[in-house]
Amino acid sequence: MKIVKHIIFILFGLQYIIAGSDKMVHYLPGPTVTSVAGPKVDRAFTTLYWLLPLTGIAELIGGILILFPKTRALGTIVIFPVTAGIIVHDYTLSPHGALLASVLMAINIWMIVDNCKKYRPIIS
Repeated sequence: MKIVKHIIFILFGLQYIIAGSDKMVHYLPGPTVTSVAGPKVDRAFTTLYWLLPLTGIAELIGGILILFPKTRALGTIVIFPVTAGIIVHDYTLSPHGALLASVLMAINIWMIVDNCKKYRPIIS
């Protein structure tokens, strides 16, 4: 079970590394937006031109930190707000991606629970 857990966590980190580097280099095709909010979202991302690179940097750093067991607790905390944003976006604007977003959030919560001993000094 421990090997399966590490494989899932490594795949989770790699997914964020790929997504974060795509926000910098744009090598993957973008999604087609068909909802009513599509033009508004596009306009928001062009107005806030720094938002996608910032999210990409957070995904890249968090994904790299998650790959290594010693830094996994920090990477989990770095990537949690990004995963929360993905959940909110997918459930409100593009429900077809909600299943993947739910799986990512479940894995992220699993990593937080798995590393809860490392967070105790911060909380107390």
